[in-house]
Amino acid sequence: MIRNMSGLSCELPGLTKLCSGKVREIFALGSELLLVATDRISAFDCILPNPIPCKGAVLNQLSAFWFEKLETIIPNHVLETDFSKFPAKLRGFREQLEGRSMIVKKAEPLPVECVVRGYLAGGAWKEYQAAGSVCGHALPKGLRQAERLPETLFTPTTKAGKGHDMNLTWDECRRLLGENLARRVRQHGIELYERGREHAATRGIIVADTKFEFGIIGGALILIDECLTPDSSRFWPASEVAAGTNPRSFDKQFVRDYLEGLDWDKTPPAPALPVEIIRITSEKYREAFAMLTGRALGKKTYAGRD
Repeated sequence: MIRNMSGLSCELPGLTKLCSGKVREIFALGSELLLVATDRISAFDCILPNPIPCKGAVLNQLSAFWFEKLETIIPNHVLETDFSKFPAKLRGFREQLEGRSMIVKKAEPLPVECVVRGYLAGGAWKEYQAAGSVCGHALPKGLRQAERLPETLFTPTTKAGKGHDMNLTWDECRRLLGENLARRVRQHGIELYERGREHAATRGIIVADTKFEFGIIGGALILIDECLTPDSSRFWPASEVAAGTNPRSFDKQFVRDYLEGLDWDKTPPAPALPVEIIRITSEKYREAFAMLTGRALGKKTYAGRD
């Protein structure tokens, strides 16, 4: 099992840290970037004070698995995931990096989050109850929570540096990206989701929805950031899903549900998590990884190759 750094941060003396996201630390590496997935967890756009053991390793290794499996659809930013092949100047940081980092190409991120939905859940379910639609898509009456949608929906959002992402209509997305790029992003997002959903179904998991990020390198569109992880997706055990219920999940919905039951206004500072919530969340992330890849979590990043 991967030992948990400090969990909440990663410092690499001698390397320039470009930024810290909700989960990932990004370091300059010449013409490339080093992405390190910490064990931080966020909910309602707030970073919680407790790390979730092994979470960063799950996100990194599961993303590597999917990036390779889906690269026939669209190229991605991954250059190297095997720590033994990292540059010599990184070798002294084995404890911080092995299994939870990757070297990637620099790309210009698109200003939208590409959310793709196959089932009625989360914010989409709340919106449907109130308006009968989801992000501008009119839906038939009588659909139930956790029910499969008549068709896969592309429901982009803004990509806020701070605060909440906001839903975008298709027309707003086209104005932001331009007609041609918007259509390509929608096409690739839906295809990536559906291919991932097909594989997950063979492993006993339903991918209810997910989020992709795309970037541009030299005019070419590529897939960046993470891919089909418990942070970016809603994973349900296929054997337990029934329309009209709120299914058990292998993702951070468990943490969201716990926080919803507290007297907290969803603004910083976020409350600390109990030990039992931390333990169960870590188990859920590792279980999702094992089911989807067919392997237990280890130090060596698994990129889909036996």
